[in-house]
Amino acid sequence: MTDDVFKALADPTRRRILDELAERDGQTLFEICARLASKHNLGLSRQAISQHLAVLESAGLVRSRRQGRCKLHDLTPEPLEHIATRWLRPRPDAPEDSP
Repeated sequence: MTDDVFKALADPTRRRILDELAERDGQTLFEICARLASKHNLGLSRQAISQHLAVLESAGLVRSRRQGRCKLHDLTPEPLEHIATRWLRPRPDAPEDSP
């Protein structure tokens, strides 16, 4: 699963999608497309953004849910937290900070 997360994060468009979802969860595909176009000058099609969302979802970074007729997308930070704690835990041989 970690490999999927790194693969998903390798693409700058997918990182921008995550940035937008971190700023505001629960966005539709249309809202994500509009925000990417207005804030980042990315004129990608809805199909292209949908494919990026599918990669992010398969990596566990995005969760989709239905609300009525809308499909909303939310950031799920747990895979990133897992990666961060994997390598950023305290080491027994690390020098302690002195005041």
